[in-house]
Formats: sequence, structure tokens, C-alpha cells
Amino acid sequence: MRRMCVFLGSALGMDKRHEQAAMDLGGELARRGLGLVYGGASVGLMGTVADACLAAGGEVVGVMPQALVDREVAHTGLTELHVVKSMHERKSLMAELSDGFIALPGGLGTLEELFEVLTWAQLGYHRKPCGVLDVGGYFELLHAFLDHSVQQGFIRPQHRGILMSAATPVQLLDLFHDWQPAYAPKWIKTEKEL
Repeated sequence: MRRMCVFLGSALGMDKRHEQAAMDLGGELARRGLGLVYGGASVGLMGTVADACLAAGGEVVGVMPQALVDREVAHTGLTELHVVKSMHERKSLMAELSDGFIALPGGLGTLEELFEVLTWAQLGYHRKPCGVLDVGGYFELLHAFLDHSVQQGFIRPQHRGILMSAATPVQLLDLFHDWQPAYAPKWIKTEKEL
């Protein structure tokens, strides 16, 4: 693995532990020689993870649509900043540049990005690890919802395991290091299987 894609909020949120987690993750990526790929912003948790990775000597690659660059939220001190035309192009390039995906707390955009890469993994479009850094129980309700979806027959049990979770960057990156993709060629249950 060379680079990790990190999805996280453009706000800091209310819980200071999330800001600390972003700093810890940025530093840990640099210590492990892993580059950071993220949305390219200078604000919120996004700016925090980038600054921490840069301060620890790491590579930081940002990908941002021109419309957001025009709003002056782009980080100007990155190793590299790719300016693209659209959010679709942004997500595609971030995935292409990355060997795994990590989500920290964030809002609708963070969840949308996370669910897209989980869906791609389920469909076999990529075989890269996906996880959440679950500090302070931020993702507990998400895990409960995914478990509920399995119980209701909308997610296969083997696909539920696509999303890993840990409370610290060290634990999560260790899980990524040992991860092996599960093989599940079908993602839909037929009527015979119900």
C-alpha cells in the first residue's frame, strides 16, 4: 500500500476527540510511509488531517473541483493538488490514487463517499480495504443500521464485513495491513434463497 484515501468533514464538529483523531491519523500515515489522498480542503477535519500528515513529513495529495477552489477552501501547502471539473471526477481520481479508504466523522458528503466505495467493493469494482475510525462512538448508529440491513435481507453477511472499524489509527491501519478481500460473487439474494 502506498496511499490511503480519507473521507472526513469540512467542519471540526462538536467533539474535540475527532480533531485529535484526524491529527493522529495524519501523523500515523506519515510514520508508516503512507501518503494521504483527500478532498484538498484547508478547513475542518480535512485541513487538520492534511496539516498533521505534512508536519510529520508525509505526502498529501488533494483532489478538489474548481468550484470549491474558487471559494478559496483549497489547501495551498499540499504536496500535490489536482483540480478537477466535478464531484464525480473528484471521487474517481481519489479512488484511483488510493490503496484503501478510511472515513472519519463528517456529514452527508463523507457518508456519500464512504457508501460509494463500499458499494464498489460489494460489486467487485475494487479490492481495497474500507474502514471507519470510530472515535467516541460516532459511527455506532451506522453499524447498527448496517446490522439491521443484514437482518432484513438487504445486505449479505459476508458484505457486512467489508466495512472495518477501529478506535485508533494504529488499530485501523493494522487491520488494513492484515486484510484479505472476501469473495462473494453475488450481492443479491434470489427468491430461492429467501
